[in-house]
Amino acid sequence: MVIEPKQTTVAYRCPVCGNGVVSAVGIFSLGGDMLKLKCECKGSELTVVPTSDGKVRLSVPCLACPKPHNFLINNTVFFGKDLFVLQCPYTDVNICFLGARERVCRELERTELELLDMLGEENLGKMCKAQGKDEEVFTDPQILDIVTFVINDLLESGDIRCNCEGGVCHACDAEVLDDGIRVTCRDCGASTLVPTDSLIRAHDFLNADSLTLD
Repeated sequence: MVIEPKQTTVAYRCPVCGNGVVSAVGIFSLGGDMLKLKCECKGSELTVVPTSDGKVRLSVPCLACPKPHNFLINNTVFFGKDLFVLQCPYTDVNICFLGARERVCRELERTELELLDMLGEENLGKMCKAQGKDEEVFTDPQILDIVTFVINDLLESGDIRCNCEGGVCHACDAEVLDDGIRVTCRDCGASTLVPTDSLIRAHDFLNADSLTLD
């Protein structure tokens, strides 16, 4: 009989670039040392430290506060839950997710959409200033795919406006740039940039029912 070692998945959202950071943590990888989960942008890290009395201490970066929050969790809870969520004590925003990888990733995505619906540009700016950093520029390949899909859908439904006769674009090119997708009418040359450097702006575009090319 093979006994599987205890393992859980830990995830948080980087307050600097907005990306989700997901990693598996095993009881053997913890050992007696500190484990660091770092974002690829190198702007934040979550630390996991086992204590001598069978608990786990976490220091979690926060989307709303300038400093990380500290949590002390029982070892059984840390490794034994399918999904366990830690919140910012001041805003009730979910900032850390523990449990089975599939459920953790699903919850991370769900709370991202909640944040996008809840926060406007103004509030997001305030959160970034609280971190002492401006909003970083990044482009998620998944966002590019979704934005491209929306553009094609608007084109097929005749909802892309331009300077052509009748004001409707019938054919366009979509050029992927560092900060977005530039949509250009093939006939009149009118164009506009759909930003993908911000989750907020990209999410707003997903709800668009038309697109105007200047």
